Amino acid sequence: MSQGISALRARRVSIRLSPRGIIVAAGLVVAGTAVAVLAIATGDFPLPIGDVVATLTGGGTPASEFIVGRLRAPRVVTGLLVGAAFAVSGALFQSLTRNPLGSPDFLGFTSGAATGAIIATVAGGASAMIAGGALAGSALAAVCVYALAYRRGVHGYRLVLVGIGVNAILLAVNSYLLTRANINDAATAAAWLTGSLGGRGWEHAVPVALALAVLLPLCVPLSRPMRMMEMGDDAAAAMGIKVQRVRGCAMAVAVALCGVATAAAGPVAFVALTAPQLARRLTRSPGVTLVASALMGAVLLVLADFAAQRVLAPVQLPVGVLTAALGGGYLVLLLRKERR
Repeated sequence: MSQGISALRARRVSIRLSPRGIIVAAGLVVAGTAVAVLAIATGDFPLPIGDVVATLTGGGTPASEFIVGRLRAPRVVTGLLVGAAFAVSGALFQSLTRNPLGSPDFLGFTSGAATGAIIATVAGGASAMIAGGALAGSALAAVCVYALAYRRGVHGYRLVLVGIGVNAILLAVNSYLLTRANINDAATAAAWLTGSLGGRGWEHAVPVALALAVLLPLCVPLSRPMRMMEMGDDAAAAMGIKVQRVRGCAMAVAVALCGVATAAAGPVAFVALTAPQLARRLTRSPGVTLVASALMGAVLLVLADFAAQRVLAPVQLPVGVLTAALGGGYLVLLLRKERR
């Protein structure tokens, strides 16, 4: 991976900015900020918007600092970061496979992360061990999918088909592990598998932030060759693109982002699928829309978490329940459009 990234960095990197893309990104930043502030302000102990803003800028009262800084802001920030990580991972996979269904949800990577987390839970591991198990499971699933799909290179359609098969196997393994676990471990693992931001603190947000800070810059030199690869491997190779090297580097970055996000919040469904597609439709931009996808994923996940806490109040739903319900409807519409 390091050689591939170094080779890509040696090339001249150009970034194209379109007015529409800038407007969409600015709108998503405003929407994300508004939803985040609203989510922090509402709850069992509502706070005025002015007090929230004052607390975030360092001028709040001790009570508001405790509610905002210790209870609500970590959850919201974790949601923003996890949504961005899932969305960028989905954008990379959809570009690599040239398929709107090329998402970690279907390729087996989130299921692999779930398998690692369940094994760690059954083994009695703490939260750090569960997060490590999720990362390891996602990486091993990616290695299996890549190895099984490799045949004089890895092509998009084969990657999707193999990923769907591996995902089905891992789902069966996860179900088996839950049946063999004791009732307490099974309940803990089942709750984690739903995907939730409940109880998340700064210890969950910081690793995702560090991963994004390291991995997102690596996506910049990959974006141009990946845009050319969407025209086909032969056409990209004719223009001097090292297709398999670029694909391997992009897969490594995408799997790492997916694993880190899953470790922090569980396998939240359909964010990686829907966010890149919505971002591409809004920006009307060809190729990988990394910035817009990241912002869209952040907004979608925080908005879904806010709605999950309010739809059936006082009952609070895990955010994964709402994203699965909405994402399932979006998937039906997407399949119907592809059929046409």
